[in-house]
Amino acid sequence: MAEKTVHSEELGDIVIAPEVLEVIIGITTSKIEGVHALRNKRFSDRLGKKNEGRGVYIDSKDDKVAVDIYVYLTYGVSLPAVATKIQKEVKEAVAQATEIVVDEVNIHVVGIMTEKQPKPALEDLFDEGFFDA
Repeated sequence: MAEKTVHSEELGDIVIAPEVLEVIIGITTSKIEGVHALRNKRFSDRLGKKNEGRGVYIDSKDDKVAVDIYVYLTYGVSLPAVATKIQKEVKEAVAQATEIVVDEVNIHVVGIMTEKQPKPALEDLFDEGFFDA
């Protein structure tokens, strides 16, 4: 996804980089009860020096924005309920922060984690410098 111009005002354009959306989406998702962690979808993503998105992938075609989120959920939660909550909260968070409308939020549950496994800290979900997007 290329940078998205949100507003074109008399003073100039407001352009938001995709990495900013990834951070908003990643933080929003990780704060939802029942989400254990985010996960990269491709093995090659884990090999690279910079794991862009860390489980969040954005695609924009024909002015439609689609988001794919890869998550591990906590054992015992309702998978559809948590996935639906992720979808709603991500759409709201992105719209509130950027005024960008997300058309699709696709949730990919890639695993279930027990409560015995420690939940990663928010800072650990992203690479060093990721929040400097």
